Amino acid sequence: MASLSFTSVTPPLLVLLSCLLSVAHAVTCYQKDKTALLEFKKSLNNPYHLASWDPNTDCCDWYCVTCDVDTGRVSELAIFAGNVTGTIPDSIGELTALTELTLRKLDLYGEISPKIGLLRNLTSLRLDWNRFSGQVPEWLSELNRLTFLDLAFNQFSGNIPATLSQLPNLVALHLDRNQLSGEIPASFGGFRGKTPSLYLSHNRLSGLVPKSLGSIDFDVIDISRNLLEGDVSHLFGATKSTFSIDISRNKFVFDFGKVEVPTGLGVLDMNHNAIYGEIPKSIVGLGMFQSFNASYNRLCGAIPQGGEMKRFDASSYIHNKCLCGSPLPACT
Repeated sequence: MASLSFTSVTPPLLVLLSCLLSVAHAVTCYQKDKTALLEFKKSLNNPYHLASWDPNTDCCDWYCVTCDVDTGRVSELAIFAGNVTGTIPDSIGELTALTELTLRKLDLYGEISPKIGLLRNLTSLRLDWNRFSGQVPEWLSELNRLTFLDLAFNQFSGNIPATLSQLPNLVALHLDRNQLSGEIPASFGGFRGKTPSLYLSHNRLSGLVPKSLGSIDFDVIDISRNLLEGDVSHLFGATKSTFSIDISRNKFVFDFGKVEVPTGLGVLDMNHNAIYGEIPKSIVGLGMFQSFNASYNRLCGAIPQGGEMKRFDASSYIHNKCLCGSPLPACT
């Protein structure tokens, strides 16, 4: 009878040994993190959405919780669209290994717990679609690893902290759909790191848009539905890589005919302002132009023809001073 060769036996043995070693070195939930999560749940009156948070089980197996496979520390907490009501418990500050904190579409209210300021490893903080109020905290600017900050769809009021521009890794800042007032900080024209996509729409911001914002290159800038006024032509520029500009429903006044549009522009919404002049002919050359709304302004002259302009119907141009040409009536 032929004897078993070394090569025929070794692979399955290695597989078994590997599995045994994995079990032997499996890391369970860090006890202090588990305690903090249970306190978090208790402070929110033990919502059904967190029913899997059983003290007799490993917290790394709980719904909404993700742990680091090497340390057992809770690295992500994501509670989304559940029947969870209350204020953010202070125990959140014990989860110091968190890199992502998402508390979205819940019924959380009050001011944001300053204990979140202890979470210096956070790269993503999403607290949108709640009822948070008070001012946007200054201490958020101390979370230097943040790449994504979303406080949209809340009830924040007061001024925007100028210090948010000091966040060195920020790529997206959502402060839209709140009750923020005052001016856009001039410091937003000099973000410390990469220029983030900026969402400030549906607030009560007023005054002029700082000239400093014209010196940087936003991928997306949305300042629509505020009380802003004056000239924002400095947000445009042929050499910029801006893809989306929304300045609609403000009180802006400038000559659109003198604007040089970014060559990569895909979205431009400027409806409901007092913008005058002609539509620049260079707009025909925009190869990625997908959405355009210039209605309810004081524009005049022939609508440029060709390129992606064929996408847009009369609703993009209605209620202007004297625009003409397809899709509006012919010029005379």
